[in-house]
Amino acid sequence: MLIDRARIYVKGGDGGNGILAFRREKFVPRGGPSGGDGGRGGSVILESTEGLNTLLHLRYRPENKAERGRHGEGSNRHGQNGADIVIPVPVGTIVTDELTEEVLHDFTIPGERFVVACGGRGGRGNAQFATPTNRAPRHHEPGQPGEERNLRLELKLIADVGLVGLPNAGKSTLISRISAARPKIADYPFTTLEPHLGVVDLGDFKTCVVADIPGLIEGAHEGAGLGDRFLRHIERTKFLVHVVDLSSLAQDPIKAYQTIRNELTAYSSAIADKPEIVVANKIDSLDEPERLQEFESFCQSQGLEFHAISAVTGTGLKELIYALRRKLEKLQTDEATVALA
Repeated sequence: MLIDRARIYVKGGDGGNGILAFRREKFVPRGGPSGGDGGRGGSVILESTEGLNTLLHLRYRPENKAERGRHGEGSNRHGQNGADIVIPVPVGTIVTDELTEEVLHDFTIPGERFVVACGGRGGRGNAQFATPTNRAPRHHEPGQPGEERNLRLELKLIADVGLVGLPNAGKSTLISRISAARPKIADYPFTTLEPHLGVVDLGDFKTCVVADIPGLIEGAHEGAGLGDRFLRHIERTKFLVHVVDLSSLAQDPIKAYQTIRNELTAYSSAIADKPEIVVANKIDSLDEPERLQEFESFCQSQGLEFHAISAVTGTGLKELIYALRRKLEKLQTDEATVALA
């Protein structure tokens, strides 16, 4: 089950107290202060890993507290530092402070580490306060409390291509034919209840990651159907593949296309402005050739790249994969040109 949101409480360990102590040894008549410092409290650290693709494990671990530092001891012995705790999170996790709404960190690559709650500093023992004029100080410090926060974690899947479309448009069938992903496929709407990722072989040892999100319906930005809560998972994609059901039993393809475009615009202009490839699916179930011609003419008038396929029979899939590769290469070239400018 994909859990893409979680709230957790984190607290760094408190620092240990410094202590008040004096040397009392035979043959050392003028002893002196010997109170050791307290140990530092442990910190809470988040680390990104490729081994996770959900925040489910944090649903059952809402409180995360690091170990406190040990108190100092006599004979100038320093208290032991508290142990840090490391919490793994999936790549693509955004960490936000619930109180300030500040985005603390965005994990985009594996192996990143970020300290979300620092441990408290240990207090100084009285040996630290000895001076030539104060040889027997009786002052010592308590340890400082560790930092604590309430965090909101939000997962946004990292993919190159995002599949969008109405329910039952054939997105799951398409991703199952061009990749090794195996989402649930059935002949009723809302078969896909959570996003799926698939790796597509583009040839010449090149691949791309495709994200299939649950279908949208009119009014999704207001909570209709499954709403737009999964659209965040295509915010990081480089471009979109808009799948439209062209079968004779489906609604008018132009209206279907415009419905999704309206929902994307209502959700985020950044998503709506992404480059797009329009894919007319289920041409094997098309009884009216003029339906395909009208939709293709509409896409051409809008300056949209258009492909007609059948995900079931495999018609047009090879050409579509070539189109994905060309689009990615062009976008990578454009990014490199902008970076050099």
